[in-house]
Amino acid sequence: MDWLLQKPITHRGLHNNENGIPENSLPAFCESIKAGLPIELDVHMLSDGNIAVFHDDNLKRMTGIDAIIEEKNATTLRQFRLLGTDQNIPLFPEVLDMVNGIVPLVIEIKNRGKVGKLEEKLLVLLTSYRGMYAVHSFNPFSLQWFRKHAPDIVRGQISEDFKDDTLVLYKKVILRHLLMNRFSKPDYIAYKIRCLPFWRADAMRRKGIPVIGWTVKTEADLKKARTYCDNIIFEGIRPELAVS
Repeated sequence: MDWLLQKPITHRGLHNNENGIPENSLPAFCESIKAGLPIELDVHMLSDGNIAVFHDDNLKRMTGIDAIIEEKNATTLRQFRLLGTDQNIPLFPEVLDMVNGIVPLVIEIKNRGKVGKLEEKLLVLLTSYRGMYAVHSFNPFSLQWFRKHAPDIVRGQISEDFKDDTLVLYKKVILRHLLMNRFSKPDYIAYKIRCLPFWRADAMRRKGIPVIGWTVKTEADLKKARTYCDNIIFEGIRPELAVS
């Protein structure tokens, strides 16, 4: 797991949405490769069982199409363009082929529903991949699935204070305080930088479980991360060194 703490991790690739390099696009990942930095990306399962690399549940912000990504298939997805560029939403195998182990991947599993199908398909694709990678998710049951079926894969629990989330209060408390860790047994914690310091994250570090701060966007965020985190997921700045 040493690679996870050695270099800062590019959030959705080394993108610049304003300058024609959309997040979670092949050009953004290419920029990360050029910089020699790990890539954090997001995956959804489509209606036809393919896995797409995209962050939001809804396509509107990035494509202008008001639709749920998981209700689309790969053929339909090809018609959409990211932020008015010539780039479309990549499928996960395309990203694996392009990255080809040159830099590590940190794969966020976007799954709020029943776990199993997305995780199983993802594992099949990763089994033949020879690069370094980790999986992480807000959903502890996704991590529990990987703990059971592929315990050697590095797992990370993502968390925050869920202030702006629609979750019911008891679920916010459980997730914020990492109370499902006993089942998912994450190898690291990815905690929202705005919510740090937080005593529970500090307790994880004292137990030897690294904390990765997300998303670091300013020098103030970076300064905080140097105190409370072992590495960062960043965008919009160019930190020269990891914070560990």
